Amino acid sequence: MKLIVGLGNPGIEYQFTPHNLGFLAIDRIAEQHKVEVRNRQCRALTARVVIGSETVLLAKPETFMNLSGLSVRELVAEYDARPEEDLIIIQDELDFSLGTVRIHRNRSSAGHNGIESLIGTLATQDFLRIRMGVAPDRKVEDGMSYLLSPFRKAQLEVVNEMLNLAAEAVEVIVKEGPAAAMNRFNRKPEELLP
Repeated sequence: MKLIVGLGNPGIEYQFTPHNLGFLAIDRIAEQHKVEVRNRQCRALTARVVIGSETVLLAKPETFMNLSGLSVRELVAEYDARPEEDLIIIQDELDFSLGTVRIHRNRSSAGHNGIESLIGTLATQDFLRIRMGVAPDRKVEDGMSYLLSPFRKAQLEVVNEMLNLAAEAVEVIVKEGPAAAMNRFNRKPEELLP
């Protein structure tokens, strides 16, 4: 079974912040498959969907971002999953401009605390990541307060497009494989727009 895990923080105050793009992407996938992510297991909210011919588990860890690895390690053990084959992480990425979607595997955390937690608890960095750019269009003094503040109204259209791209990327990864998804999505945002 594939595990699709979105990173974020539980709680209404974090819901529409850049740091919660992983959760928002999981919600978008669930919405497209007409399910709710509400089952509790392995310290995460989960739901099962079928993509192509594959049953996948959608998950939103409830351990807060910096301890995401605790929940993911339990999910990997529960489903006897192999991170390098079965795990897809959806995360925000402050190093990419807002609207950018990139798919990578076997990379360092690049300072992302949720990814750092995953690498530490899984003892590998060999897993697939969908990285969603959240860098602001102007310099901010405090990156963490930016990540934990709600999106501005002017950003919401781009965020919506990015969530659609992330959901589409998951479909391509599961149905056609990571290489096909990387070829299709690892381009500049303007190249991806219809």
